[in-house]
Amino acid sequence: MKRRSFVSHLVLSPVAWSLLRLRTEGTETDALLSGPLVGYSEMTETMIWLQTRRPARAQIRYWVQGKPETTRLSEEHRTTHTGDGIAKFTLSGLTFGTRYEYEVYVDGVRIGRPYPMTFQTQPMWKWRTEPPAFRVAFGSCHYVNDPPFDRPGRPYGDAPKVFSAILAQKPDLMLWLGDNCYYREADYHTEAGMRYRYAHTRAQAELQPLWAAVHHYAIWDDHDYGPNDSDRTFRRRDVALRIFQDYWCNPTHGTPETPGCFFRFDWADVEFFMLDGRYHRTPNQLPDDSPDKMMFGREQIQWLLESLRSSEATFKVIVGGGQMLNPVSPWECFSRFKVEQARVFDFIRSEKIPGVIFISGDRHLAELNRRTEPNLYPLYDFTSSSLTAGVATLSKAEQDNPCRVPGTLVEKHNFGILEFSGPRANRLLTMRCFDENGNEEWKREIPIGELRFPR
Repeated sequence: MKRRSFVSHLVLSPVAWSLLRLRTEGTETDALLSGPLVGYSEMTETMIWLQTRRPARAQIRYWVQGKPETTRLSEEHRTTHTGDGIAKFTLSGLTFGTRYEYEVYVDGVRIGRPYPMTFQTQPMWKWRTEPPAFRVAFGSCHYVNDPPFDRPGRPYGDAPKVFSAILAQKPDLMLWLGDNCYYREADYHTEAGMRYRYAHTRAQAELQPLWAAVHHYAIWDDHDYGPNDSDRTFRRRDVALRIFQDYWCNPTHGTPETPGCFFRFDWADVEFFMLDGRYHRTPNQLPDDSPDKMMFGREQIQWLLESLRSSEATFKVIVGGGQMLNPVSPWECFSRFKVEQARVFDFIRSEKIPGVIFISGDRHLAELNRRTEPNLYPLYDFTSSSLTAGVATLSKAEQDNPCRVPGTLVEKHNFGILEFSGPRANRLLTMRCFDENGNEEWKREIPIGELRFPR
């Protein structure tokens, strides 16, 4: 059967429809294919995403939690075939530091869901109180099986029970670190194929409660950008970026001068620098010490360094798709781009930028790397992977990784939690790694004092 995307299904067979079928209560389906998904959060604004099965009128009704008398209605959006059935609602004029409940209407009919649908605005804390405590979930490598397109043999995607475990941790936000879906060989050379893959993954039933109640931010890696290990020579990179922008609700994408999915945002006193390791990446086969070998590209690295310099955040979290500090990995890690990596280290050192940590995905295992550089406080990289894709084991080269913190290697499905707590002067970061059943594998505490230069 020839497979078509949502954008081209003017006539779509019942079999194809079943591939994109979202089951809700019992075996009934409704007009909503996937979502709602809660995107970025600011003090007075948020964004909500959804996707309908057919062209429709969609609207959001929302109110302060526990106060239905405060109900407001969003503007009505009309979804279309050519727009992939997607609607994005920007809800502005909200009250800061407030949790809201909401519901979705499609063609005037309320779409009921058997789980909470909530969002929150960030508090206005500066000059008033200490920064609030909050929790961040993160992970990478989410594979949803699709038999007509999968490789023969054992399915690569495992049961998606990890998403219930993530939701049980009650994070305020979740960071998706790439490989958030997996393009197949039949997908990544046509826009229709790429859009089909996103829609198929996004509609996974087990994801819907998490989409609806946690704020989501995302970058990509190779499998949700293009082919395996793809770089800036990928011929569909502009299409890939357009699709990424359609399916995620990040506050910005790149800069006016430099395209990409990179951006920065803050939550309380912590700032996150979300990096794009694909759009500007040079081929991996270049010599590791070549000045022309780049993971992020000159413009994006300059943006990162200037952003770090301008940031007043207590912790500055640099988020990459691949591992950022592992010195012995033979895979697509930042250490194989030696000149670019050294430039980041040198800038943190020379400008005395405090509070920098890294988080990363890609490796299909979890570990914490701690790297010491001359005249620089310890640098940490918490790698978390995979959510549902096949689990990896260490390569021979990595078995004696001198930077791995003992007791932090996890070779099973996992996700990470970052907890920020305490007064700003003595802010504490607690890192936790959980398996797919919600069992804590390890815990490490990093006080902000450990990430400061001596006065």
